[in-house]
This record gives sequence, C-alpha cells and structure tokens, in this order.
Amino acid sequence: MNALALSLIIILVILVGTVLFLVGIYNKLVSLRQGCKNGWAQIEVQLKRRYDLIPNLIETAKAYMAHEAETLEAVIKARQNSVDTSKLLETAAANPGMIKKLAGAESILSGSVGRLLAVAEQYPDLKANENMIQLTNELSETEDKIAYARQAYNDAVMRYNTASEVFPNVLIAGNFGFKPEELFEVDEDEKEAIQDAPKVDFS
Repeated sequence: MNALALSLIIILVILVGTVLFLVGIYNKLVSLRQGCKNGWAQIEVQLKRRYDLIPNLIETAKAYMAHEAETLEAVIKARQNSVDTSKLLETAAANPGMIKKLAGAESILSGSVGRLLAVAEQYPDLKANENMIQLTNELSETEDKIAYARQAYNDAVMRYNTASEVFPNVLIAGNFGFKPEELFEVDEDEKEAIQDAPKVDFS
C-alpha cells in the first residue's frame, strides 16, 4: 500500500468518524427534545384533569354557598383563563413566554381554588357532603401529580438545554433548529401566596 492510498484511508476514516460523531450528537438532541415533549404531555394530562374537576367542585359548592358568588365567580374566571392560555400554548408552542404565562394563570387558579376551599370550611353541611369530600381528595391528588409532572418536565428541559448549549453540541443545535425549551416555573411571589393559603381537610 503506497502513501497516497494510506492517506486516503486515513482521511476517509476521519470523515466517517466525524459524521458518526455528529450524527450521535444530533440523535441525542432529538431524544432529549422528545423527552421534553413527553414531559409536557404529562403536565397537560394533569391540567386537563384539574380543569374537569373544578366545575364539579363549583356545582357542589353552589348549593351550599349561595352568598359566596364572588368567590365562585373568581374560580370560574381563573379556570377559564387557564384553559384559554393552555389552548394558546398548543397552537403557539414556539412563542417564548407562553409557558410562563400559563404558569402565572395556573398560580392564580390554584390560589382561587384554595380560597374557595377555605371559605367552604365555614359550611358544615358542605364539609360533610360526600361528593365534596371525594372531589377535594381527587383535586389534591391531581395537584400532587401536577407538581410531580412539572418537576419531571423541568428536569428534562434542563438536560436538553444543557446538552444543546455545550460545545460542540451547540454547533449542531444552532444549525438544525434545536431551540432552548422554557421551564414551567411558578414565580416566587405566587409560590409564597400558594404556600401561605389555608390548608383544608374535608376527610
């Protein structure tokens, strides 16, 4: 084997190795991005469950809380705002800030539901209502699932964003449309407001 053939073989091996290396980076980024999408899908499932539970909660409370129309209306309005924002996110997922907007809407909804449950504590007959007890238990479980899904999603986003920003991955990410994903976080002020809300136990 002469020197030219050896040089060509070495160049070919380097080229193939480089291509395989770049393909590996690309596939890793695709996999991590799919993890983000899957994480977001889990959040959507739990949010939809909460949206479905709240009208039943309101209808049950209405029968006992005729004089609390303002509290009930606040929950209805907050729920509708969250539903509308969630739908906008589905159609404009690439719009920066939409996840933050949804997080804000969800915080307001959580706060208004918390206030409704706190007011409901003042109605002994409502507290004893089996349907109300079941709904609040389901709502509490759903809130826990939302928190877990949010954490899993944020972890997936952190892994994806980190992988797409390190060198040499950033070269592939920039040239193939791997844009950073947005975390689904509650603002500190809103988080404190939710944590300070009264804890209600209907069991």
